[in-house]
Amino acid sequence: MSLDIASLFAEHEADRYTLHTRYLNEQMVRVLRVIGYDVGFKRGQGPYLWDREGVRYLDLLSGWGVFALGRNHPGVSDALKSVLDGELPNLVQMDVPPLAGILAERLLRRVPHLDKAFFANSGAEAVEAAIKFARGATGRPGILYCSHAFHGLTYGGLSLTGDDMFRKGFGPLLPDCTEVPFNDLEALERALASRQVAAFIAEPIQGKGVNMPSDGYLQAAADLCRRHGTLFVADEIQTGLGRTGRFLAVEHWSVEPDMVLLAKALAGGHVPVGAVLCRKWIFQKIFDRMDRAVVHGSTFSKNDLAMAAGLATLHALETERLIENAAVRGQRLMWAFESMAERYEFVKTVRGKGLMIGIEFGPPRSLKLKAAWSMLESMNKGLFCQLITVPLFKEHKIVSQVAGHASHVVKLLPPLTISDQDCEWIEHSFDTVIADSHRVPGSVWSLGKTLADHAVKMRAGSG
Repeated sequence: MSLDIASLFAEHEADRYTLHTRYLNEQMVRVLRVIGYDVGFKRGQGPYLWDREGVRYLDLLSGWGVFALGRNHPGVSDALKSVLDGELPNLVQMDVPPLAGILAERLLRRVPHLDKAFFANSGAEAVEAAIKFARGATGRPGILYCSHAFHGLTYGGLSLTGDDMFRKGFGPLLPDCTEVPFNDLEALERALASRQVAAFIAEPIQGKGVNMPSDGYLQAAADLCRRHGTLFVADEIQTGLGRTGRFLAVEHWSVEPDMVLLAKALAGGHVPVGAVLCRKWIFQKIFDRMDRAVVHGSTFSKNDLAMAAGLATLHALETERLIENAAVRGQRLMWAFESMAERYEFVKTVRGKGLMIGIEFGPPRSLKLKAAWSMLESMNKGLFCQLITVPLFKEHKIVSQVAGHASHVVKLLPPLTISDQDCEWIEHSFDTVIADSHRVPGSVWSLGKTLADHAVKMRAGSG
C-alpha cells in the first residue's frame, strides 16, 4: 500500500508549528507568530495561496523567486508525471542522460555567446562551481564580489556575500575573496590591477535591496575584467529566466558575461536545479583530460526530474509569453508606485525592472511624521517596512516581505503569470496601507510599538 502524502499533509497541517518547534527551526516559528503570518497555508495555485479557512492570498514572494510560473503549474506537473510514468533509466551515472543534453541545448540557445552548461542542485551549488571553474581556468586565486551582494550561504557563497548578519560567527571564510563597492568602477579597476583575480561575480540587480546598476556599469565592468584577464560572472539566480522582462537581466545593458548562473525559477517550483553557462575554453580547462572527466560534479545534478522541470519551465516561458508579461505588468506597477512616491512622504524611491521591484521608504519631511519615524528607528532599525508588510498580509491578503536585514525596502517578486486584476489588487492594497502609515497616531503605529517590543525581547533571548 502506497503512502498518501496529500492525506498526511492534511492530517498534520495544524501541527506544523509544533513539529517545527520541536524538530526544526524554532526561531522561524517565533518570527511567524510575532508578525502574524501563522495562518497555515493549505493550497497553492498560480500566484495564489489559500489558508486553512479558505481565504485567498496573492503571493508577491513566490518562494524568493522560485515560482516564476506560479505554484503547481500544470505543464511542469505533467512533465514530472511523464518522467515517473515513463520509468526512465535515471542517474545511471556511467552514462550521459538525454534530458540534460536537451536542457543544456535549449538554455544555451537563449544565451548564444556561451557554449557549455554544468548542472547543479541549487543556486548555491552553481556559485560554488563558478568559483572552482574560475580558479581552475585562470590559475588565479582571487574572487571579487560587491558590497550588499548575496550569493548563497554555503562556504563559498557566504565568502562572497556582503552582509555581516549572514557571515558573523562562521569564519574563517574562503581566502582571497575581496569586496568592492557596487557601482564603483574605479574601485573595481584598482582591485583588478594585481592580475591575480580569477573572477568578478555580480548580480545584475542586487536582490538584497533591489539595488540597480548605473547604465554603463556592467558593460564597463565586463570590459575591465577582459582587459585584466579576469572572468566576469553574472549571478542571474534571482534575476534570470524572465524576472526582469528579459531572459537575462544583463540583456538590458547588452552585456555578455563569461559565465551565467541560473537556479530558482528554472526549477518550475518542484525539483531544485541550478546551472552554470560558460564559454567553451573555461570548460575545457576544467575537464581537460579523460581522467578529469569527473573532477567536479554532483550526484543528483542531472536527474531526470530536475531536467524535466527545467525543460517544462522554458516551454511555459515561451509558449505563454511570460517574459513579455513580466515586462508589461512590471511597467504598470512601476508607474503606480512612482505615483505613490509623489504623493506619500514615506516613499523615498521605487526601482527595479520587470517583476523585480523595490519600494524604498525613508525619513519624511514633516515634523510629526519625522518624529514617529525616528522613534521607531531608534527602537529597531528597518522596522518601518513591517508596518507596511504586516497590514498588507492581515488586511489585504498580500504576502510580501522586506528586502533584507534592517532594510527599508519592500521587495516584490510576484509570479510572472500575474494579471491586470492582480495588479489592481496590489496597487489598491499598497496605496491604502501607505496612506494609513501617514496617520500618526494610528493603528499602524500601535503595531510598530508592539513589533518593537517583541524585537527587544527576542534580542534579549526571551519572549
